[in-house]
Amino acid sequence: MARHADEKVTGSRVRLPRQVVERPLRQVTKRLVMALAVLALTVLIVYLDREGYHDNANETLDFLDCVYYATVTLSTTGYGDIVPHSDSARLVNVLLVTPLRVLFLIILVGTTLEVLTERTREEWRLNRWRSTLRDHTVIVGFGTKGRSAIQTLCATGLRKDQIVIVDPSEKVIATANADGFAGVIGDATRSDVLIRAEVQKARQIVIATQRDDTAVLVTLTARQLNRGAKIVAAVREEENAPLLRQSGADAVITSASAAGRLLGLSVLSPSAGTVMEDLIQQGSGLDLVERPVTKAEVGRSVRETDDLVVSVLRGHRLIGYDDPAASPLQSLDRVITIVRAAPVTRLSTPPED
Repeated sequence: MARHADEKVTGSRVRLPRQVVERPLRQVTKRLVMALAVLALTVLIVYLDREGYHDNANETLDFLDCVYYATVTLSTTGYGDIVPHSDSARLVNVLLVTPLRVLFLIILVGTTLEVLTERTREEWRLNRWRSTLRDHTVIVGFGTKGRSAIQTLCATGLRKDQIVIVDPSEKVIATANADGFAGVIGDATRSDVLIRAEVQKARQIVIATQRDDTAVLVTLTARQLNRGAKIVAAVREEENAPLLRQSGADAVITSASAAGRLLGLSVLSPSAGTVMEDLIQQGSGLDLVERPVTKAEVGRSVRETDDLVVSVLRGHRLIGYDDPAASPLQSLDRVITIVRAAPVTRLSTPPED
């Protein structure tokens, strides 16, 4: 949740992905053309029936008088110096000019009406979003770590409308909206900001902040609001990992240590480092996934499964594939396997944390 010096952090609020709308200049130009068209049509109608109008200053109407009459009539000014006196002129005013006057006024106040309509529509979308949001994933921080986590989650089938981004930067949330995610602008260490993200109804929470102390405070706040959600947090320093677990995190990833281990492995064996990086990069090459045991696999050995099983999760116990206790597989077991990855849609280039 990096804050850039040139960014102004505003109060917390929810932003949903925007629907495609016309540019303001194009909308204004379109309304201006429509208003001029209505004015031109009115001038033409009056000019064709100019013999039925009376001008107090001049008995006959020329083209300029018709333009003047159409302008003051459509704007509801109505000075009364030019009036329709024949039956045909009055009938035309009732049937044609009056509806054109109403249309002209609607075009003029169209911007105000559109603003009111847009606000009503956004309020309705927001209320509907809140009422339907359940078992979603909250991502705190939309930097490199947060985006990578989202990329992995989307690769496993999680829909974009089931992800809510929380970040203090308005520009970052705008980027998240452009990628199709709902966002909340605000400091995630505050409970009211997390409540706006409906964290109390979330299934899982990913904390990918820039600072370790911020991650601790967010974890404490999130755990207080939601006792049952799975919370996964990232920290830079390994010494802060126990504090995250004590704060309520179910899993803690030490980014600096993990990167260092991968570097050391790549030094010892560049090929092994490449394979390991491929495994943790969801959606390309090989993927490391967790899945339930199928009915056909119950009672069989881990080596008899279709996938390459590396560990068995039995209750809260993680058993290695070579442990005799891992076989035979039980119906409630979950297995961690290596499978061929399916392609994943990439997000736009993330800002550095």
